[in-house]
Amino acid sequence: MTTPLLLVDGHNLLYRSWFGFAARIWNRDHTIDRTGIFGFAALLRKAQLQHAPSHEIVVVIDAEDGSQSRAAEDSDYKANRTAPEPGLIESLADIKHGLDACGVRWIEQDGCEGDDVLATLTTTARHQERATDIMSADKDFIQLLDDPQVRLLNTGLAEAKRYTTSAHVPARYGITANQWPDYRALTGDPSDNIAGIRGVGPKTAVRLLADGASLDQVPATALKPSWCDQWEQALRWREMIRLDRKVDLPDNLLTGAPTPELPRAAQLLERLDLW
Repeated sequence: MTTPLLLVDGHNLLYRSWFGFAARIWNRDHTIDRTGIFGFAALLRKAQLQHAPSHEIVVVIDAEDGSQSRAAEDSDYKANRTAPEPGLIESLADIKHGLDACGVRWIEQDGCEGDDVLATLTTTARHQERATDIMSADKDFIQLLDDPQVRLLNTGLAEAKRYTTSAHVPARYGITANQWPDYRALTGDPSDNIAGIRGVGPKTAVRLLADGASLDQVPATALKPSWCDQWEQALRWREMIRLDRKVDLPDNLLTGAPTPELPRAAQLLERLDLW
């Protein structure tokens, strides 16, 4: 397969769609908020036209129980997240119907976080020697940039800054892509409620991970006593941050064929009788 692949972080795009428009998008009698499906379709079409006109597009959606295994390791994992606004998650049903209508493959794997499914699909694409773009604002995908054929695409940024590649990581963060879970375990990840080591910021983390070191290779002499007390927790955080690249997925999920040009959002809602 030589068709490049665009993997879309479905929940990330849904949240951008729900909160990213200046005004709500309603159906014609103003009784149902259609911002989720409209915004998702509009942003995905724009991404295809600007960045992936000849790509196969696959959308990955978090399973409802996807975070349970990590939460079992640390009950604080994502515990800071508030319940989504009414209508936001409910938009997923229409989004799935819309993707089906457009010929876009999507997957919601029981028991799996979407990040792990994306990581596994990236690994599959690597074996197929396919160039892969991951569309998301989630920086944890930086760890997948250890493959030079993989790029992270954030369409919410200015055009010149939208792509992150393996070459960008050392210049931007002072580490390699492989070190991202170690770096994040030290500095923390507020979005997932991972605190990080108290007193360790980005500069200190880079110093501790100098010369490609992992957390296991940092000498005890380089650590303050208070850091030593938190080190076992940091190792657990690192394993939570590491993405699972071996999720059991359907064999026929990737077709290798370019996705047809997507319709305008208004046309799609008309086709689905959502107006």
